[in-house]
Amino acid sequence: MHSPAVGAPIIPSVSRSDNGRLLFYLRKLINRMARLLYTLVFYCLTPIILLKLWLRGKKAPEYRLRWAERFGLVKWWQGERPIWIHAVSLGETIAVIPLVERLLQEHPDIPVIITSMTPTGSARVLAQFGARVQHCYCPYDLPDALSRFHQRIQPRSCVIVETELWPNLIHSCKRRDIPVSVINARLSSRSARGYGKVSWLSRPMLQNISRIAVQNSDDGERFIELGLGAEKLEVTGSIKFDISVPADNDERISELREAWGCERPVLIGASTHDNEDQQLLEIYTNLQSRYNNLLLILVPRHPERFAEVYDQSVKAGWHTCRRSLGQLPTHDCQVYIGDTMGDLMLLYGAADIVFVGGSLIERGGHNPLEPAVLSKPVLMGANYFNFNQIVSHMEQELALQTVADKRELQRAVAELIEHPEQARAMGMRGRQCIDANRGALEKQLQLVKQLSGI
Repeated sequence: MHSPAVGAPIIPSVSRSDNGRLLFYLRKLINRMARLLYTLVFYCLTPIILLKLWLRGKKAPEYRLRWAERFGLVKWWQGERPIWIHAVSLGETIAVIPLVERLLQEHPDIPVIITSMTPTGSARVLAQFGARVQHCYCPYDLPDALSRFHQRIQPRSCVIVETELWPNLIHSCKRRDIPVSVINARLSSRSARGYGKVSWLSRPMLQNISRIAVQNSDDGERFIELGLGAEKLEVTGSIKFDISVPADNDERISELREAWGCERPVLIGASTHDNEDQQLLEIYTNLQSRYNNLLLILVPRHPERFAEVYDQSVKAGWHTCRRSLGQLPTHDCQVYIGDTMGDLMLLYGAADIVFVGGSLIERGGHNPLEPAVLSKPVLMGANYFNFNQIVSHMEQELALQTVADKRELQRAVAELIEHPEQARAMGMRGRQCIDANRGALEKQLQLVKQLSGI
């Protein structure tokens, strides 16, 4: 054994286990500081968020209601601990309806609470479930708001629909041993890049999630690259393929078709955003010279735009009817505004050609499977990153057509009007595409039940 040289500094040895322990606590400290910084920024932004809510309330008064819930001041829960399902807005709410219905049917003794962030999501929950589930707005991602919410609700598990990930929400659940699952999860390359830029915040958040059920393997790989453990990942497919048609849809469709004339070609622009309605009205104007009995249905995505779209149609010179006024679109109605909640599947069923909105603008598109399950030909713009895998698959199966702009959309609509047999074939392929991809619902239901202890 060699002695250290005379005068050499004596350095205490550090074992690998000590190094590992030091790194563990260092990472923990960094994660805590990162989340603290995020929380401070969120607190500073809260007045701006509330101001934005108040301003949105000018067009949609519901945004000015129930603010206390957004700070965790919900009613104290009585009885059995509920399953908490968070569906941020309308699209996620619609997607999770079949799963919630199964839970209520198979476990009527286990209550369900659904949270959302928007009045449209809230309205859809009420319309679908009534008093069978409890609804409240999700608390902001602030520790005190989440603490109040958890004290009052005490959920047995938290189920997040798609990708609404909040660091403090997930950390709050982890602290209270509440399992967190993300179902029907999707993560576009654009979103993954965004999370990657704040990896100091997103990585520990993902590590606190119990399980993620993704729609496809590409999305799963992105989650793993961001820090999710591979053992926590399941590729189940999209629950949106397990869509069903309301039982009374056919009867209500027939009523509408008889009111406006069964032989009329009908184009619907659904879930449209600002600027898309105007483009569709321009397309309608151009097509009227060739198809003067064409009916256009417009269904804006957000209720605060209902009146605005109606005014646009009237100013364009068209005889316009509003569904909210109980006006059946008779034979002389040219533009029909679908300005009620929960009727989109009915209006899809009564149309011949469907354009799904949010895709002619940089919005990412909306769900093309809803009209496809009704065997309708589907058209979308080029911006569909929210449904990239689904749209690409449907295009490959010739069940959907994408267009670059309004000129291409006009040509595609005219083509389908001229060749109804082509429209019917496209619609049938869409329905077949859905039937071939069902099954995600059962897998995700079992995951939710397992993590909820039922």
